[in-house]
Amino acid sequence: MDKLQLIKNKIINKKEDVFNLLQTWRFKEEKIVFSNGCFDIVHRGHLEYLASAASMGNKMIIGLNTDSSTQRLKGPTRPINDEYARALLLASLGYVDIVILFEEDTPYNLIDFVQPDVLVKGSDYNAEDIVGYDIVKAKGGEIKTLDFIEGFSSTGIIKKIQQEG
Repeated sequence: MDKLQLIKNKIINKKEDVFNLLQTWRFKEEKIVFSNGCFDIVHRGHLEYLASAASMGNKMIIGLNTDSSTQRLKGPTRPINDEYARALLLASLGYVDIVILFEEDTPYNLIDFVQPDVLVKGSDYNAEDIVGYDIVKAKGGEIKTLDFIEGFSSTGIIKKIQQEG
């Protein structure tokens, strides 16, 4: 199998398609880490954040907002990159095991389905306010927040491009 196909195989459009894999990981007592976002323009901040998150367990799952979900959250001019391009880029990261697209505005149902051991978001959230906090806490899991890298944000990059364009 070629490398591109291996990357494409990490992208899941329907959460049910990953059910057996999740069961296998749980049987093997793999520690599953979950984070989510739009990841519209992937930058250094995303890469370091996701690498840190992935190091908190054995398996890293990213919940990725679809194009329509991103547009509802970020506005009519977003996303810059379509969902397949964003998913392909994230799936190409060696420390990412699965990228699951979700249509809803929040990943609550996806988190309930995945039942991660560790839920990770940026430190701009209080742990108790993170979507899925109740699900992960109820199963004895951990909620972690990570600091952002100063000066790196998709919105900031877009504004910089617009100013220079």
